[in-house]
Amino acid sequence: MNEYLDDANGELRRVDHLIHVSLKYTRTVDVLKNVLNRLINCFDFCFLVLLAEDKDEEDIPKSPGLRTKILREKYEKEKEIIEFINFYHHLRDLSRANFERSREFRRHVTMTAFLKEGPVEITIDVVTSYFKTSKVFYKLVCKMVEGEEQSIKELLNRSKAEIDFERV
Repeated sequence: MNEYLDDANGELRRVDHLIHVSLKYTRTVDVLKNVLNRLINCFDFCFLVLLAEDKDEEDIPKSPGLRTKILREKYEKEKEIIEFINFYHHLRDLSRANFERSREFRRHVTMTAFLKEGPVEITIDVVTSYFKTSKVFYKLVCKMVEGEEQSIKELLNRSKAEIDFERV
C-alpha cells in the first residue's frame, strides 16, 4: 500500500518539476498535457491506496472507471471525496478532449480543450491550481491511511493548511 503512496508522491514531484522548470523554459501545450497526465496518474495511485484498504490486490479492478465507481459507493456520504473523484474525471476529460494550441512559447501558453460543456482554457496558472488540488488529495489520503481518528472534513482542512504552509 505504501508503494502506491510512493508512486503518487513521485508523480507529484514530476509535476512540480514540469510546472516550475519545464514550463518556465519551454512553454508548450505538450508540457501542459504531460502535467494533466501525471496528475491523473497521481489520482490513480491514491485511488489504489484507498481500495487496497478493503480488498486484496487481485480484487481491485483494472479499469479506472470501475475503481471510481467502487470508491463512490464506499464514500457516498463523504462529499469531499466525491468532489475529488469528480475532479479526477474532469482531468481525464481534459486529457482525452480535442484541443487547440495557442500562444505557445509565451507566458500565457494556452491549451483550449473542447468538452461537451464547452471550451476550457488550460494555462500555467490553471495547471498550478490543479497541482495544488492534487497535493491536497494526496495529503488527505496519507492521513486517512495513517488512521487518524478525525472526520474526512477535518483531515481535509488540515491537509489544505499543510499545503498552504509549504508555499510560504
